[in-house]
Amino acid sequence: MKALSWWLMLVGSLRLVSVWFGFFNIWALRLAVFSKSPMTEVHGRTFGVWTLLTCTLCYLCAFNLDNKPLYLVTFLSFIYALGHFLTEYLIYHTMAIANLSTVGFFAGTSIIWMLLQWNSHQAQAAVKSE
Repeated sequence: MKALSWWLMLVGSLRLVSVWFGFFNIWALRLAVFSKSPMTEVHGRTFGVWTLLTCTLCYLCAFNLDNKPLYLVTFLSFIYALGHFLTEYLIYHTMAIANLSTVGFFAGTSIIWMLLQWNSHQAQAAVKSE
């Protein structure tokens, strides 16, 4: 199994923890993510469902790195998540910089790694076709 697969499983597992917080402990979710905003249980569950979807994408992609549509959707989920959290920090001011840093590290690392890996897949495909 490739290192990127292990990374995606780690990120998926961390996202799974956020799912748990969203459904069963919104106080922890508020402290870990949206520390500058009140949260209701509905907000927590909505965040939990969205995060469960992205967690599922991470696991599926980890075992199917050669599936280009799945790879692209997983990659885009990191772009969307990072965009969402940047908006929450910069525009709505619902996050602290420490919380954004944690999210930014995992999303940013995943985005860069997946971009590099995507390009290597493209290069390998070009070599095979020659």
